Amino acid sequence: MSAPTPDARHALFPGTFDPVTLGHLDVMRRASALFARLTVAVARNPAKSQLLDLERRMALLREVSAELGNVEVTALDGLVALGARNLGAGVIVRGARHAGDFEYEAQMARCNRELAPGIETLILVSAPEHAHISSTLVRQIAGCGGALESFVPPAVARALARRPQSP
Repeated sequence: MSAPTPDARHALFPGTFDPVTLGHLDVMRRASALFARLTVAVARNPAKSQLLDLERRMALLREVSAELGNVEVTALDGLVALGARNLGAGVIVRGARHAGDFEYEAQMARCNRELAPGIETLILVSAPEHAHISSTLVRQIAGCGGALESFVPPAVARALARRPQSP
């Protein structure tokens, strides 16, 4: 079975979302306004130690994006470019908080173009109020029992508050 033809009205926003942050949610809102359909793809990455399992990350993403009628959440195995092609997405959406992120994302965009010609990458620059937020930072704050409300959506803060703290 061949992959569907890439649709420029359908975008894929991939990530590990461990956990989903206000920055992720901002990119989702902005991308959902630009495209008829946005698929948020939660990557399985066995090489990374994860705070939340795949099913919990997907459930939280569905909860925080419920108001966005054109967003669906799915799991993604393997290469993002091939996942986009298999889903029929014509665009991969990525966020960049600073120059380092942009350089990394530009490199990935070039690689994805080689792997899946015809699928474009759109890099959305972080809103200034979210540029300091990363999932790594949130995991560190959560591990120490810190307040998360200014970094993650309320549903995520509640989920992380229920987790046992690091010793």
